[in-house]
Amino acid sequence: MEPIISFRDFSFQYRAQKRPTLKNINLDIYPGERILIAGPSGSGKSTIGSCINGLIPFSYPGEVSGTLTVDGVDAPHSSVFELSAHVGTVLQDPDGQFIGLTVAEDIAFALENSCMPQEEMIEITRRTAGLVNIEDHLGYAPHELSGGQKQRVSLAGILVDDVKVLLFDEPLANLDPATGKQTIELIDSIQQQTDTTVIIIEHRLEDVLWRNVDRIILVADGQIAADMKPDELLATSLLEQHGIREPLYVTALRYAGVQVTADMQPRHPDCLQLTEAQQAKLQAWFRSCPAPEKKQEQPVCLEVRNLSFGYTNERRNLQDISFTIRKGEMTAIAGRNGAGKSTLSKLICGFEVPQEGSILLDGRDLKEDTIRQRAARIGYVMQNPNQMISKTMIFDEVALGIRGMGLTEAEIRERVEATLKVCGLYPFRNWPISALSFGQKKRVTIASVLVMGPDIIILDEPTAGQDFRHYTEIMEFLRGLNEQGVTVLMITHDMHLMLEYTDRTLVFNDGHLIADASSAEILCSPDIVQQAALKETSLFTLANRCGIGEPVAFVNRFIEADREVRAHGC
Repeated sequence: MEPIISFRDFSFQYRAQKRPTLKNINLDIYPGERILIAGPSGSGKSTIGSCINGLIPFSYPGEVSGTLTVDGVDAPHSSVFELSAHVGTVLQDPDGQFIGLTVAEDIAFALENSCMPQEEMIEITRRTAGLVNIEDHLGYAPHELSGGQKQRVSLAGILVDDVKVLLFDEPLANLDPATGKQTIELIDSIQQQTDTTVIIIEHRLEDVLWRNVDRIILVADGQIAADMKPDELLATSLLEQHGIREPLYVTALRYAGVQVTADMQPRHPDCLQLTEAQQAKLQAWFRSCPAPEKKQEQPVCLEVRNLSFGYTNERRNLQDISFTIRKGEMTAIAGRNGAGKSTLSKLICGFEVPQEGSILLDGRDLKEDTIRQRAARIGYVMQNPNQMISKTMIFDEVALGIRGMGLTEAEIRERVEATLKVCGLYPFRNWPISALSFGQKKRVTIASVLVMGPDIIILDEPTAGQDFRHYTEIMEFLRGLNEQGVTVLMITHDMHLMLEYTDRTLVFNDGHLIADASSAEILCSPDIVQQAALKETSLFTLANRCGIGEPVAFVNRFIEADREVRAHGC
């Protein structure tokens, strides 16, 4: 069989860079395959995608050597327009892909450009919308849709062209766990119905492996570090060596001293084959750890009493919310898209005014405080970095908040550079922000708040778009701040983050606080998981598979072991 995509000794160097981003790539992808391309930030994985869909070298110019053939087309010497008939791309941020004022207009855009008769265009639009289960929303405006629905519209917009290759660039980055799971299921369903070749660029390996992939291409430093079947790759240490998080259940097996082999089929916990001896080893590891000591209770820092709020009179986005946060806590706020999580943070920061109830900081009601007064003690990092950035250069953006604090230029530089190092941005300190990826922009906004030294930090999806190394750097830094007494609240869809870094999670659904418990208890509760569009941790599945009747305690055992490993840097 001839490959549908073929790289031969392919290298690429961006015009603005001193060194090639891709070096001597040799890779064949065959018709009907489902390929996962993984790698740390800056490894070149997204650049490979941009070469396949024609953005390189036509939108991002640079020097190309070697050959790249896509569905019989000489890609570097073709055009974006010609390649768009062969490759359809779903971007990480669907908002950047919308053209029409309604869903139907957006799906039909390519058909309109080809001057298709209206009756035929309407029929194809409806049929394609049905393929992605969005046919009931054709009259909606794109901004009225959820994150998962937006991705379905983006997918429909490229399927109308009857392309042979579907390219997904970090499709899970901005989705809640349940929607991410549905997205992987949708990709699986579409591929089975259309027999297209699917390429997924994503660092959330465990989530993508919810459905089978044929091969995982591991990219590191602009080169292919591995091209293997999932079972084979998970049996090696290559993911850990290159800063990619392996599935939690695989890590748990390693902690228990169980050797992971390809024969065990470790690609998914439901496929996992364990012998009685291996299960016994896991059970013994679970029982070997004493119960963790209880932490000394700290005074209440933030208190929310009977809080209610709605953007319109017809609907309450939050209804009668009450909880307390103690000084030095690190707490997760979780729930499906639209549950009220971001609205809560806006009320705490003073961007919105409660209709009922009160918010107290150290026992004092904040209702008379201005946004500026609150900002001196409560830092807020928004989900979309583009909504926070106002400067051209990275250094200037991070320094902006402290320039009015009476510091000397040397003191400003020292604080900014120290923060940039922690956030993994120091090498880019003199770069323009426009040259950064979405994940790098996210780190800039976190740095711009951390440099202020607030008492409470609220972060909306702090790890979205981050690879495991940068995720760990940011979270370990936040943990360090937390251990010094800084209170951290994190709105997150990342179940790993909840387990590894927070002892407690507030769960919202449809404007109501439905659970306030330990993160392990939340993610081992099928009822709460379903209500809040979360996803049961794979550790829960592993515990049940191995006959461990205390899944919450098993998850806590893993968390303690994982923290110990990180603390020793190994």
